[in-house]
Amino acid sequence: MTITILIPAHNEEKSIRATINSCLQQTRPADEIMVVNDGSTDKTAEILASFGDKIKVITIAVATGNKSHAQEYGLRFVTTEFFASTDGDTILDEHFIERALSNFENKKIDAVVGYVRSMKYNWLTACRAFEYVIGQNIYKLAQSYIDYIVVIPGAAGAFRTETFKKYITFDHDTITEDLDFTYCFHKNNLLMSYDREMIVYTQDPMTVSAYANQLRRWYGGGWQNLLKHRSVITHRFNSALELSLVYSECLIFALVIFLLPFINLNSYKFFIVSYFVLASVLSLYAAVKEKRQDMVFVPFTYFFIMYVNSYLFLEQMVKEVILRKKNLYWFTPERTNM
Repeated sequence: MTITILIPAHNEEKSIRATINSCLQQTRPADEIMVVNDGSTDKTAEILASFGDKIKVITIAVATGNKSHAQEYGLRFVTTEFFASTDGDTILDEHFIERALSNFENKKIDAVVGYVRSMKYNWLTACRAFEYVIGQNIYKLAQSYIDYIVVIPGAAGAFRTETFKKYITFDHDTITEDLDFTYCFHKNNLLMSYDREMIVYTQDPMTVSAYANQLRRWYGGGWQNLLKHRSVITHRFNSALELSLVYSECLIFALVIFLLPFINLNSYKFFIVSYFVLASVLSLYAAVKEKRQDMVFVPFTYFFIMYVNSYLFLEQMVKEVILRKKNLYWFTPERTNM
């Protein structure tokens, strides 16, 4: 079993060294570590060169402006039986490759879905870590049981190369390429495995403005892909069930928190108190799960994030679905030294 780690990178001088070091420190070494230097104008190329023949660097002279272009280009050079995809701001757990290959021992598995943890920086990344715990230990776990995982995270996925190249195309017409090819996996009835021990650690936004930009990409890409792949809703019962639950829950929740205060103030107060109690219980679970004491205080700050999430979800629905103002602009994420 041979495997490549594929890393698209554009101006990643603050984090790419740590990412590559984590790839080199695997308990089961990757057969190849391939970095696609997508027109970087900082010191990324210099850092990549310092690793010598430990990694393979594919250079694109002029930035493509979109991660999916760099992934597509790099994939041409992948010759191993499997490949893992991650980002230039991500640290792989030392057992990542070992866990990926253990799942592929089942010949029916075409993709392995990993588990994302948020690096600890401030109150905002604690809120994101809280969302990851709930999303991956409740929602995604439930999705795996009904055989409809909504998204294979771009920072934590592994694939059977031949299958991916045969069935998956990069159309570059959405801003969330990982969600795009996840829909393609479902359309072609390809089998996924969810492994919560195949872990990566990622940098999440540390400012509200960067957080909002990331959510605009995620939510906007979510609506874009739902419109693009709407035929999948009638493809199988489990896809219709899961997608209707995801989007209707978000839509109803967003409308409730904005409209309920004007409809019935007492009901709104009861809703907020109930939500705070639930968030407190879940934050204790998350704190134990992640071994992070700062997550105990998440309910006090998540009230604000709850409104930000809901507003941006509705904003992107209006832009992408109602006004059809399709946005393909890639919001460059803010990085910090790792």
